[in-house]
Parts: sequence; structure tokens; C-alpha cells
Amino acid sequence: MKLKKIHPGLAQSLEEAGLTEPTALQKETFGTIKSGVDLVIAAGREEAKTTTMVIHVIQRLEKEFQESPRALIFVQDKTKVLEVLEMFKTYGDHTDLRVYGVHDKGDIDYDKNQISLGIDVLVGTPVRLGEMFSSAGYDINQLKMYIIDDADEILKLRHDTRIERISNGIAKTQRLFFTNTITDRVESLADRIMIEPLFYEFDGEEEEQEEDWDGDEGQQ
Repeated sequence: MKLKKIHPGLAQSLEEAGLTEPTALQKETFGTIKSGVDLVIAAGREEAKTTTMVIHVIQRLEKEFQESPRALIFVQDKTKVLEVLEMFKTYGDHTDLRVYGVHDKGDIDYDKNQISLGIDVLVGTPVRLGEMFSSAGYDINQLKMYIIDDADEILKLRHDTRIERISNGIAKTQRLFFTNTITDRVESLADRIMIEPLFYEFDGEEEEQEEDWDGDEGQQ
């Protein structure tokens, strides 16, 4: 993709996967996400929100570092955990980022042992992540990104408390919600755990954002 200062390994993986041009959503949100602000992005299922999320996590973290996770991603169920892991495998193929996924049907003791070996990105369902963070001594202050994918679907299942409890233990991180629509629950949780959140609703019409997309990469 046409990104200045994009991680070389990420750029190579995207090219090999056939992603040579950013989508309209990616163009419009790239500069805002990379600035490090807390953000709620609402767009239809066809707008590649999850791909956008994975690209930004790889770009932000770049490489293996220490033992505790630096990105925490909440997804709806086991199927979505496996989907996101596959995306990281594809788009992060030329980086050494360590990505691990947990879900309600997995063996929690096995998961804890694997995570203790060191990971950079942890993807999981709200129930399993809630169980793990309440019983294990993870250094959550290493987190750089705290993300909910399909936030409206997850919050419809009343996982607000679990997500908020973990968030409250984090001193500083970028919080991102990707959602199909900005429901009352999504807006309420964003207002409670985010710092001056921005709300962005993508209407499917591409705007001129080439300067942001091709602009220099910011650092938080």
C-alpha cells in the first residue's frame, strides 16, 4: 500500500496478499488512528474494519518486545478469534510479532502457560479474557492498544462490565472500537473508558484523504 514509513515487513505482506491500494475507509481513518487518539469507528461489514484494525496493530507494534501483551483485542466468539489470528498470520508474516488467541472453549491453564512464554498481541472473547485477567498477573501497563471489534455485537451480549473492569486497570493506552453502528451501549462505554473519544461514522463515500494516507507516520 502507498504508505510512507510503513513497516517494511507489513508492506511486503500486504503486497503479497494483493492489498496494493487502501480502501476508502482506510484512507479516511488512517491519520486519525495513527495519531493515537481514542476513537470509535462505525462502518458496514463490507468496509474491511477488521483488516484495518490488524494493519494498524502490526504497524504500531512492529516487532517482538518483552513478555506482556501490548495489544489486547476483544472479539465476539471462537470463529472471530480464528479469523483474526489468520489475518495476523497473513499480514504479519514478515514480522516477528507473537500473536495468541483465547476463547471460551479453550483450556485456560494451557492458554496461561503459552502466554507466559511471551506474546505481543492477545485476541480473545470477553468471557475468557475476563477470566484470565482476573486470575493472572499480566503487566497491562505495557498495553499500547485496547481494541473492541464488532463492539455493537459484543455489547449487545452485555459484556460491558468485563471490558470496563480490565480497562480501568490500565494507566494509559489507545482505545479503539470498531462497530457496525454506534448504539447507545457503544457510546456509553466509550464515554466511560475513553479519553475525549472521537466518533467516526463512515458513509461509504470516499473523500480526498491522500495527504493523511501518504503522510509521515506519527508516534504516540
